[in-house]
Amino acid sequence: MKFEHFAINVADVRTTTQWYVQHLGLKIVRSIEHAPYTKFLADETDRVVIELYSNTTVVAPDYFTIPPLNFHIAFVAANAKQVEESLIAAGATLFKEETLPDGSFLVMMRDPWGVPLQFCQRTKPF
Repeated sequence: MKFEHFAINVADVRTTTQWYVQHLGLKIVRSIEHAPYTKFLADETDRVVIELYSNTTVVAPDYFTIPPLNFHIAFVAANAKQVEESLIAAGATLFKEETLPDGSFLVMMRDPWGVPLQFCQRTKPF
């Protein structure tokens, strides 16, 4: 098996997608322009990593109530502190910073709609 994507239902996929493209450097690689307005986003390696959509047949989760340790979307960051500062200026909120015993630095945040995001500055990349 090869990983294809991770999907989440969000209340406003257009606004969320625009924020992810502008502030996380993702790009839209497939888009459906009618409900549920599905957007597949890829990272700089052109891998599809996340599908965002607004499916109104179910209630989108209140991501602010979901602990980031239950689920989060993680990104590699060359400078996690710089990413943290940039995203706070763009409306994200800090949840937790953590330095691991090996010196890796992790920043857990929430996007402006509460979706948990993690930025990993690892001493030994995966």
